[in-house]
Amino acid sequence: MNAKAIRRNLYKVLRKTGVPKNRISEEASLRDELFVDELDMNCFLFYLETRFDVAIQNEELPQLTSVKSTIDYLQKHCA
Repeated sequence: MNAKAIRRNLYKVLRKTGVPKNRISEEASLRDELFVDELDMNCFLFYLETRFDVAIQNEELPQLTSVKSTIDYLQKHCA
């Protein structure tokens, strides 16, 4: 999957999680700027794993701190 498709699908996942469209940018922090709390994070991970067909391990969760870090993670794990 190319970077553009990953970005587009990630934005769709964020929208499904309830993040307003105008808040989403690559630089946005999931917790501080997009206000993703613990419950939202569980929904986000479910939609992310479903849409991208990946299994994110608990020890990998700290890597997903921003939109950009999530894109980078997906580029490594979605071949």
